[in-house]
Amino acid sequence: MRLLPDEWRNANIALLILCFLPWGCGIGQAKHEASIELSKIPPAAQGGRERVDTIAGRVVGGHPGQHIVVYARSGPWWVQPWPEQALIPIQTDATWSTSTHLGFEYAALLVEPGYHPAPTMDVAPSPGGSVVAVTIVKGVGAVALAPTKPLHFSGYDWKIRTIAGDRGGLNNLYDGDNAWTDVKGAMHLRIKKRDGRWSCAEAELTQSLGYGTYIVVVRDTTHLEPAAVLSINTFDDWGGEQHYREMDVEMGRWGDPHNKNNAQYGIQPFYVPGNVAPFTAPSGTLTHSFHWESGRASFKTVRGGSMQAGAPVVYEHIFNSGVPSPGRENIQFLFYVVASDKNPLQRENEVVVEKFEYFP
Repeated sequence: MRLLPDEWRNANIALLILCFLPWGCGIGQAKHEASIELSKIPPAAQGGRERVDTIAGRVVGGHPGQHIVVYARSGPWWVQPWPEQALIPIQTDATWSTSTHLGFEYAALLVEPGYHPAPTMDVAPSPGGSVVAVTIVKGVGAVALAPTKPLHFSGYDWKIRTIAGDRGGLNNLYDGDNAWTDVKGAMHLRIKKRDGRWSCAEAELTQSLGYGTYIVVVRDTTHLEPAAVLSINTFDDWGGEQHYREMDVEMGRWGDPHNKNNAQYGIQPFYVPGNVAPFTAPSGTLTHSFHWESGRASFKTVRGGSMQAGAPVVYEHIFNSGVPSPGRENIQFLFYVVASDKNPLQRENEVVVEKFEYFP
């Protein structure tokens, strides 16, 4: 079809207008990869639901229908601001903005229509598939760690958590008053009501110990409600590539009162067959130990308050695959509430840890 002069002129005007839109016309131009520029970067700080800030930027070379997805890293990478609000619209001038919880680093993803963001990631996201571009930056300023309460227990210094955290499918409060030592030196961990919500306890060693033997003496835990769990574990906030170097001894029924197993050993990720070893812990004081060496983690639980020869063995298990190497991990005691619609927590719960020992 031959265009008349007026039609030709109108068509060229329409094409010129299209090329001045933020997305560009792409005709007669070299193909450029899309990118994300950041204009507002939040501070570097340990995550938690207590503080939020704004992250903002601009897309270069994007296309209509695409969205921005933001992750903040504090331990895992957490999608922002919430999983149900993860797809951030891009404005007609190619800018975008959203609120975010704080983290040590921030990642902005340019994604195609139909992309479904994961709530968390262990490692930093990268381009590929429906992820068109990724920009990762460190938070602004020196890293601000959340305030903790100091505690001295078994000859070591510990930090008691004071901010909320996600564990067991719930966002739990944590209170510095929920961990203390008695006159005999034993550490008490408590779950109690605060402002109508349960607040939990977390004690983290201030130093990383690495390979060696860890021994913990714990008084009877068979009285715990089904929704209360005690976890003794290693954890590395910076070790996402090795599933945070998490290895666990845990006591609890994870919300199921009929679960015959009220304890387990595990290494992350728990969904891998063979990475969890459940067992039944009897009443009374028990001593739990695990020996960590290259490619091997050996767990054992015995009756009584020591690992002395002849102590009755309750259960033991050896993991030979997926065992992490040392990094910046710390030993933690966590006493927390798990999600349980049928058996929610009803009352205060308390556990007592008599002793912690480490041998290189």
